[in-house]
Amino acid sequence: MPGTTDRAALIKGLRALATFLETNPTVPVPPFAGLTYFAEGADDDIRAEIDVIATLLGTEADPGDYDHYRACRTFGPAEYKAVGILAAARARHQANASYEGCITLDPITSPRTA
Repeated sequence: MPGTTDRAALIKGLRALATFLETNPTVPVPPFAGLTYFAEGADDDIRAEIDVIATLLGTEADPGDYDHYRACRTFGPAEYKAVGILAAARARHQANASYEGCITLDPITSPRTA
């Protein structure tokens, strides 16, 4: 997990952002915002870390889709999410990425309008 200095800087930045948005109501904002923490390591370590975070969030870990183990908590239209991408998902991504550059697609053309 990030160190205390990183945590303090992030919290300070989030507060500054909130203050800026509050004092500048004409600046558009999205309908939803999220903060995602990615756990790393071996699958068992990832699951253990996400389980601890889920407890801290007052929720349960979710095995989710695509071999992503996660826990999240929403605060109105804001969300904190902890995600661990398990080995099977990382292997699938690496296999898919290994084909990058092997084909060249035709350029996309727009249909002509009359």
